[in-house]
Amino acid sequence: MFEDLNLPRVWPIGTILFNLLFFLIAIPIEGYVYHKRLNFDKKTSIFYAIAVNSFSGVIGWITFFFIEPLLAVPLKAELISYIFFNNLRANNSQGVLILTTFIIFFATFILKFFLLRISVFALSEDIGKKKEEPELGQRQSNRFISKINFQDTNLVTTTLIANSLSYTAITAILLIRNNR
Repeated sequence: MFEDLNLPRVWPIGTILFNLLFFLIAIPIEGYVYHKRLNFDKKTSIFYAIAVNSFSGVIGWITFFFIEPLLAVPLKAELISYIFFNNLRANNSQGVLILTTFIIFFATFILKFFLLRISVFALSEDIGKKKEEPELGQRQSNRFISKINFQDTNLVTTTLIANSLSYTAITAILLIRNNR
């Protein structure tokens, strides 16, 4: 599988630079939301924003490179035309682009939520410590479970807000770019 892998002769420099620009926009916005809503300090918020966006970007590009060879030839030609020349040739391509954008938004949201949840859990300071608490009663156990559910709900809401704000900023930049 990897023996046929070689570097392309033509690089989509515009796409690479816009992806970098999107990271430079999304990371501060999402870091600010993590700071305000999850009460992390600024350094930790930016760290989580960088980690979540980097991992989701890599997973997104890997998914793209696995799906792209499976596309139909007209769809591939339309995709290449959009990536390299920033124009859509077919009239019905905008509907497919909008549907794809919604799918990418929600897939990214779910991916970022799980990545943030895993990274917060993995980097928690309480993992290595042995807790010596007495057994919890039924009432305390119910409080503990409701606290975990509240934290997950807070994490989902925060991730949704952060992802929505960063996608809104990126969409605004794309609209400005296309109106020039």
